[in-house]
Amino acid sequence: MKRVLPLAFVLAFSPPAFGQTVDTQGAKQLSDNLARYFGKQAFDKGVLKVSVEGDAYKIALDIKALVNALPDQKPLKFDLAPYALMVKPRSDGSWDVASDFSQSMSFEFNGPEGPQSMQIAVKDGKGTAVYDPNLAAFTSGGSSMAGMTMTSRQAKQQADVTAGPATATIAATKSANGGVDFTAMQKVSSFAETIKIDDPNNGMNFPITLRTPELSVDANGKGVRTKPLLDLLAFAVANEDEAKLKANQAELKSLMLAALPVWERIDGTYGFKDFEVESPVGKFGAKQFSTAFGMDGVSQTGKVNYAIKASGLTIPQQTLPAWSVALLPTDVDLNFGGANIDLDTMAKKAIEAFDLNKNPPLSDQFGDALVADFLAKTPKFVLGHSTVKNGNIEVAMEGEMTFPGKKPDATMTVDVAGYDKIVQALQDGAKSDEQMAQAFPFALAVKGFGKTLPDGRLEWVINAKADGSVAVNGAMLKPADAVQDDGAVQDDGSGADDGSGQNNGSGQDDNGGAGAKLQP
Repeated sequence: MKRVLPLAFVLAFSPPAFGQTVDTQGAKQLSDNLARYFGKQAFDKGVLKVSVEGDAYKIALDIKALVNALPDQKPLKFDLAPYALMVKPRSDGSWDVASDFSQSMSFEFNGPEGPQSMQIAVKDGKGTAVYDPNLAAFTSGGSSMAGMTMTSRQAKQQADVTAGPATATIAATKSANGGVDFTAMQKVSSFAETIKIDDPNNGMNFPITLRTPELSVDANGKGVRTKPLLDLLAFAVANEDEAKLKANQAELKSLMLAALPVWERIDGTYGFKDFEVESPVGKFGAKQFSTAFGMDGVSQTGKVNYAIKASGLTIPQQTLPAWSVALLPTDVDLNFGGANIDLDTMAKKAIEAFDLNKNPPLSDQFGDALVADFLAKTPKFVLGHSTVKNGNIEVAMEGEMTFPGKKPDATMTVDVAGYDKIVQALQDGAKSDEQMAQAFPFALAVKGFGKTLPDGRLEWVINAKADGSVAVNGAMLKPADAVQDDGAVQDDGSGADDGSGQNNGSGQDDNGGAGAKLQP
């Protein structure tokens, strides 16, 4: 909160006049500009205040004043010093921004299960940036802190977080297609979080500690529509009254359309080095661990992507049977997401159709039709090239799934190197584990369906059609579901063409291996 809110306030700066003198008149103008986005009451109640301090303006945010203005449900205790930004107009129309976000904060309130409290302390937190009102973005900026601690207490759970020195940078430029392109990076050293759960109702009583010597965050965006989003914020403040909002909904629709596609693309990655998780069952770890997310803006063919990667995985083995150790993964690379996602048509139709004078603003029938139209554009669930490795064993897979007629239609290719080692491990397990004894024959049967590739890998191309049929490497495992027409069964389940228009559902010849090929 201490770092995000000041960024929002900076977004409301208007361009200063060339060589503008910092004075009380300028402070009033800045106050008026901020009030457009956060309301005049924020100034009347002392939540926000702009004053002249030397050759800069001081924007003070007093959260305690905001809490005191709440009608009810106030905290039992609240201690937070006002947060301040120092802003100074530049001759090129942009602003110099500086802040000291060193802070100690604590609060306590009554929750549904008793008192809850939190304390946060940031040591030597400092930041500087240059803000361009024409882009509604920081063109450059950086911040650092010497460390941070946070404690949280609840009736059945408590958490303690510590972090060492940290740095962050941000930059933005004008995008070729409108909006801004930005990059942001952050590194935090010596991060640790301990969570203790004690819940007698369900018998849970254990601690978990997450630890990494370096946590990094990298994000970038293209075509973020910062100024139209600010216009929407200003409209919301100016139309807080319900009657006024309904009367001005035509303007609201226009502003919403102007904000599309919101952004062209946003991507972000969290990275951890020498990541460890200590638990009652032992220590989990990874030399490198990262999670990534990416999403197109509102478009007709949008994509969303997720990735989870880990190398040098270690898993506690004391609770596992000895035979399973050979199968524990040491490296994981999972990639999945969606494609051909048409949010543009949905958004524009919904904006055009909604009417705030009706309850609900969009009818159920319209919502159903909108969903049906969305599915008709054939959005896909995509499993990108993914691998799970352990020594000489590697399982690779990729595929995609669509939903014609709201029924899944999927194709997946699975390649395995070292399948014989998997079979051997299961055979060893079968000697002492009854479940493995049952699984071992299944593993042999699966091998029989595989196609041997030139490099010795086994490959399975699996086609599961919306008609219910399932084929592996062209061999039918399950025929299409019987189709009822006037009480007559058209498919006898043999897979032969009986004139019903059904086939074996595999979508390929009987040679197998005709599915999507894995990358090298």
